[in-house]
Amino acid sequence: MNDTSWGAPSRAGYWGAPDQAPVQGAAPVGPAHDAHALNPSETQPMPIVPDVAASGGHQDDDRGAAQSSGPLFRDETARAAHAAHAAHSSNPAQKPQEPMTGAPQPAPAPQKKSAGRDLGAAIGVGVGLGAVILASLFFEKAVFIGVIAVAVVVGLWELTSRLQERKAIKAPLVPLAVGGAAMVVAGYVRGVEGAWVAMALTALAVLVWRMTEPPEGYLKDVTAGVFAAFYVPFLATFVALMLTADDGPQRVLTFLILTVVSDTGAYAVGWRFGRHKLAPRISPGKTREGLLGAVAFAMAAGALCMHFLIDDGVWWQGLLLGLAVAASATLGDLGESMIKRDLGIKDMGTLLPGHGGIMDRLDSLLPTAPVVWLLLVVFVGSG
Repeated sequence: MNDTSWGAPSRAGYWGAPDQAPVQGAAPVGPAHDAHALNPSETQPMPIVPDVAASGGHQDDDRGAAQSSGPLFRDETARAAHAAHAAHSSNPAQKPQEPMTGAPQPAPAPQKKSAGRDLGAAIGVGVGLGAVILASLFFEKAVFIGVIAVAVVVGLWELTSRLQERKAIKAPLVPLAVGGAAMVVAGYVRGVEGAWVAMALTALAVLVWRMTEPPEGYLKDVTAGVFAAFYVPFLATFVALMLTADDGPQRVLTFLILTVVSDTGAYAVGWRFGRHKLAPRISPGKTREGLLGAVAFAMAAGALCMHFLIDDGVWWQGLLLGLAVAASATLGDLGESMIKRDLGIKDMGTLLPGHGGIMDRLDSLLPTAPVVWLLLVVFVGSG
């Protein structure tokens, strides 16, 4: 029912123009006409005149024309709005689908833990490398020194290549490769003094070699070169130093076993029970539980190796040795991860399927070598 007709006086002053003259022949306003207006069946709805000012439009645009062409009466406006709503409701393609808050949502599928690598290839390559190392280690010491030298040169090539690709740092590879191989041989032949002398000469060769190129970037290039010389060949020289003892092959084998067992224990325990991150900004995959697994596995292996492999070794010395190896191997792995994060890469190379590059396998071995060499010298002497 239209609320504009209930006992209202004439709306000519509201709905018509303010200055409009009365229409000739119009019925006068009076009680009789008011009573007649109370009959709803005879009520005529009042026309709606659009209010341009209320619509917010400007006087010089065409909104008034658009409004004047619309429905004339209110009941027509309501019917048009109702029809438009019904048409919109009947077309589901135009109606956005709203999520049903009360309906049960399907549970996400549980995600299985993954090693992130091809385990079959990794195991096969690991077994092959182990066979080569053991064969050369117990067949002829000089052959094993050659294996170390080759690993050092390949590791230097991977490291310098990634530095140049990712950071535009041109560490000179030729003096590093020659000096690195000479460092390993000098350590085996002349001991610690020979290793230090070879390290100093290698650093000097890096400084001189870089002078043949333009001076731009000289400082960062030679700094990276000296770092590479210390990080790869110098630390690897301590493996050659272990080999010089009478029971040298057994010492090197102990070093390899403890490092591999530490890494394996960290992986196995961390993959199964790992919940608390060890260093999430450096290596998100490593956990505190994994570190405890590395310590437990390495200490047990250390006690066995000191008792059965090392001359005059005692089991409790193996416990301390295993603890030290777990710590140094973990720090070495984190250090390598820090370098790779800075370079923005996952692996140093692709030479070893399932493992990455040579440097990805030397990350735990390199910092562990001087630790094992030193503790063995302290526990049982240089041999």
